[in-house]
Amino acid sequence: MVDLKVNLCGIELDNPIIPASGTFGYGYEFSELYDINVLGTFSFKGTTLNARFGNPTPRIAECTKGLINAVGLQNPGVDKVKEEELVKLKKVFNKKVMANVSGFSLEEYKETVKRLNDCEQIGWFEVNVSCPNVHGGGMSFGTSEEAVKDVVKAVKSVTNKPVIMKLSPNVTDIVKIAKACEEAGADGISLINTLLGMRIDLKTKKPIIANKMGGFSGEAIFPVAVRMVYQVANAVKIPVIGMGGVSKAEDVIEMMLAGATAVEVGTANLINPYACKEIIENLPSVMKKYNVSSLKEIIGGAK
Repeated sequence: MVDLKVNLCGIELDNPIIPASGTFGYGYEFSELYDINVLGTFSFKGTTLNARFGNPTPRIAECTKGLINAVGLQNPGVDKVKEEELVKLKKVFNKKVMANVSGFSLEEYKETVKRLNDCEQIGWFEVNVSCPNVHGGGMSFGTSEEAVKDVVKAVKSVTNKPVIMKLSPNVTDIVKIAKACEEAGADGISLINTLLGMRIDLKTKKPIIANKMGGFSGEAIFPVAVRMVYQVANAVKIPVIGMGGVSKAEDVIEMMLAGATAVEVGTANLINPYACKEIIENLPSVMKKYNVSSLKEIIGGAK
């Protein structure tokens, strides 16, 4: 028997597989396809204080081994998430869920977390300071050490639940940003969010996406993600969640060897809605193939 269990900020997960925010809705949608309780947990759709329609269409452009999206944090707002989405989720998911939140000011981040804090279902807050698809918020907070510190302090002041900061790869020094989060009191780091990308339509000779640029994700970014996870995991003492191009069980092992305690799966869910379920099912045989008896024991093993 192999051991898939990991401990993320004091909460034990049956396995390290976490569908990434924005690729799994609020969970109950996927419960129509399979029992989502097989997951370690999942990070629900990026939620803001007020409802957002998102960016104009088109929002998606295909790429070699990936895609570019500029959805723009479309969501019904925190109150509806609390009153409607989480109520639906409770009927199909009996584990703690990860709440992904975003904002356009410190007060928005703080208020959104404050309103969700009393939800018993929520185990962790994943605070997005890395969305490249919105103007005046998102990534602008994640490119400055002082700005991320301010966000961490603001959010930590209204919750006693673990706060995991989701970082952008679109920075000069990812380690400095991660260490700033740790110094400010963050309980974990998740990375990488999407790289900034663009496609141009040769027929119209114009950008494909209405937003012109968007978040580039998928298998093509996996080596960049592994490198950044490795750098950050070796620089901080708090847990790291690795993501970026993960599509199979072998990728999970590689991410964990780089230093990830848990692994998020994003774009693969959009290509194959059973991706996470299949990765979990395949993990034991892949672990045996590479002589891994316990996933906890390989975290950060690639020195």
